[in-house]
Amino acid sequence: MAVPSGTEALRAFIPAMDFNSSKAFYEALGFRKLFDGDVAIFGVGESAFILQRYYKKEWAENCMMQMMVDDLDAWWKHVEALDLPKVFGVQAPKAPAMQPWGFRISYIWDPYGVLWHVTQR
Repeated sequence: MAVPSGTEALRAFIPAMDFNSSKAFYEALGFRKLFDGDVAIFGVGESAFILQRYYKKEWAENCMMQMMVDDLDAWWKHVEALDLPKVFGVQAPKAPAMQPWGFRISYIWDPYGVLWHVTQR
C-alpha cells in the first residue's frame, strides 16, 4: 500500500530538562527556530525536529539523531569555535573520524545527553 499523498516530513521529538537552555544550545549551533511555544521546532536544511518540555534521563541518554552534511570539516570548525563544553557544560564533541561501518562522523552531545551523529554525506 502506498503512503497517502501530501505526506512530507518526519520529525523526532527531542527531550529537554531545561527547555530554555536546550533552545539556546540549538540556536547556538545554528538551527533555525521555526516555532516557539509549548514545544519548539528547529530546522536545518529541509529537516526539522521538535524540542519538548519533557525529560527522562534514560531516554535522553539513549536518544540519537543523525544529520548528514556535505562538508564535515567545515561543520567541525563551526562546532569547535562555539566552545560548547565551556558555554553549555556539555561533553566535549568528538572530532570527525571514520567509523568501522563506513561513515565519517563527528559526535556532539546536547545539554541533556542527546547524541548527534554529524555525518559526512
